[in-house]
Amino acid sequence: MVSRPFDLLNDAIGKEALIILKAGRSVQGVLLAFDVHMNLVVDDAILTDQDGTEKKLGRILIRGDTVVLVAPSQ
Repeated sequence: MVSRPFDLLNDAIGKEALIILKAGRSVQGVLLAFDVHMNLVVDDAILTDQDGTEKKLGRILIRGDTVVLVAPSQ
């Protein structure tokens, strides 16, 4: 059961997630880890720019202050 925001992120570890970033970018990949600053480690990351172009990035660290939304897959 999710009773706090971090519970949702804990449940999403090891699963696909869509991360919306500032400046209209998004990243999709497997959420591996996070911290209290919302820094995220994502594996098999694919970055999508505003114009729709995609770029495979592999394993990345996303700085928490650029995160707007995290949507874990069901």
